[in-house]
Amino acid sequence: MRWNVSGSKGHENKQQADSDGDSGQRQSEALAHEFYLNALEPQCAAFLRAAGGNARMGSMALRFTTSYLLDSLDLFRYYKKLAERAMAQVTDGQLLAVLDGEMNSIAVIVKHMAGNMRSRWTDFLTSDGEKPDRARDAEFTDPPATRETLLAIWEEGWQCMFNALERLSEEDLQRTVTIRGEAHSVMQAINRQVAHYSYHCGQIVLLAKHFKHDEWQSLSIPRRQSTEFTRRVVAGEASQR
Repeated sequence: MRWNVSGSKGHENKQQADSDGDSGQRQSEALAHEFYLNALEPQCAAFLRAAGGNARMGSMALRFTTSYLLDSLDLFRYYKKLAERAMAQVTDGQLLAVLDGEMNSIAVIVKHMAGNMRSRWTDFLTSDGEKPDRARDAEFTDPPATRETLLAIWEEGWQCMFNALERLSEEDLQRTVTIRGEAHSVMQAINRQVAHYSYHCGQIVLLAKHFKHDEWQSLSIPRRQSTEFTRRVVAGEASQR
């Protein structure tokens, strides 16, 4: 598993045990995921394969935890995957398309998120979250022209965030960091980014759904299937996250 959060030795041992116990399940999921990819259009399958294990066909299972850090990591992964599953459904041209002069394209949103992540999470505990070399206004112009380049900066941004967050301990939540000189507790800074990234991932989903029209593949509960979804969750066949 990817959880490398600092903590007690017992917590680390539990993580290892969970990892070993889940290996068979992960193999089954991988086979099902490959079957799913083979059924997709080639461009969608290529996108999801390039994204690696972070883009799966269904929602990730809700992990019961009282750990703020673990749940924050789960939420970040959930929204990352949600946006990736939306982007996989659109064409390369639609990644760059804008609805009007005041709207951002999916590619611009991705470029902005990547720039924000690099700035906020590099040297997270020891430097201001708004780095001197960040050119925020430039994030909204001239996005990468290809899906491959766009996906590369997307992954780099998220990896910067995961690298920083996975190193934190629960005690670090009480520490102070600054963003543009304004003091935040570590918890406040994380909450700020959860809200920010989920906001932009929602924009990506909305744009992708607009472009696909009636070909859109639902990323949540399809219309008129709420009762069936509830039945599946209760039966342990699906998860709400």
